[in-house]
Amino acid sequence: MNEESTNKVDDVREEYRRDTLGQGVRGKYFARYSRGTNLVLLDDRVAKAFPTAEAVNEALLELIELATRTTRIESGAGGHGKARR
Repeated sequence: MNEESTNKVDDVREEYRRDTLGQGVRGKYFARYSRGTNLVLLDDRVAKAFPTAEAVNEALLELIELATRTTRIESGAGGHGKARR
């Protein structure tokens, strides 16, 4: 730390000193936060393959589209659906 930054610390109000704040609790608001967000944690391998939110969304939307098309083709072909009268 240089002298200038040390002086700034001395100017902090007493009510903002770390020793008066008590001990933090890890994960205290995690459950509440999880209910109010749609954020997900990605596996490191997934994060490397899709480095941005846009890349993840594009890949998942394409997967949904492919699954939808594939399901429609399979259910409508080969007489596996309801019998026709």
